[in-house]
Amino acid sequence: MNKHLFNLNNLPARTPKPRNIGLTMVMDKGLSLREVEDLLSNTPTLIDLVKLGFGTSVVTPNIEEKINLYHQANIPVYFGGTLFEAYIVRNQFNDYLRLLDKTKITHVEISDGSINLNHNLKCEYIQNLSKNFIVLSEVGSKDAEKIIPPYEWIEQMEKELQAGAWKVIAEARESGTVGIFRNSGEVRSGLIAEIIRKIPIEHIIWEAPQKQQQVWFLKLYGTNVNLGNISPSEVIPLETLRLGLRGDSFDFFYPLI
Repeated sequence: MNKHLFNLNNLPARTPKPRNIGLTMVMDKGLSLREVEDLLSNTPTLIDLVKLGFGTSVVTPNIEEKINLYHQANIPVYFGGTLFEAYIVRNQFNDYLRLLDKTKITHVEISDGSINLNHNLKCEYIQNLSKNFIVLSEVGSKDAEKIIPPYEWIEQMEKELQAGAWKVIAEARESGTVGIFRNSGEVRSGLIAEIIRKIPIEHIIWEAPQKQQQVWFLKLYGTNVNLGNISPSEVIPLETLRLGLRGDSFDFFYPLI
């Protein structure tokens, strides 16, 4: 932040990197090496995690060089949970482990949004991988027709955290139209309120790709709420929302005169 230049008082306090709360997780859906270099030249202090979305890594050229660019910027990068599911459904878990070793990946996402995976088995994967990796587990279905009741969200989150997940990710896809959101993008506020009553909010990353969704979370849960599936082009706009430097959040953190 350019504090030395702008000298603007009473901005909300952002947690410093490396953060445990106030995370901004960015979704990379196939950026080129040049685009990654440009992104990192502008926003390295604002990005906490990068997810290589769904199975894009398989078809992205120079993927190892891209991963190295993020690592050189001290930004953890991990493969989307859908890629994990693609290996699991093909009975290739050991091949997945070899991939993690070859790419020197330190963070792993475990999900079951596209496959039917017994929850006890999912927790076994979390427990196993958490011995050597930082695990993020995703809860929720990618199927807009599948409505998971609040008690089931809570039960799954609790068990996955107990199994060793560092954070649980509340599913919304890159569109922000499933899981914790209705297909219109509207927040399922009752569901989120139920989850918050049982799961400490610092343990959750809320996928919130749309601006109005980000605004909703920041208004209710403050500047340091964990948000994910942020587009690379929205990293700086999101940070202005976190600091009340955008009309949508201008009066959230500092009273209007």
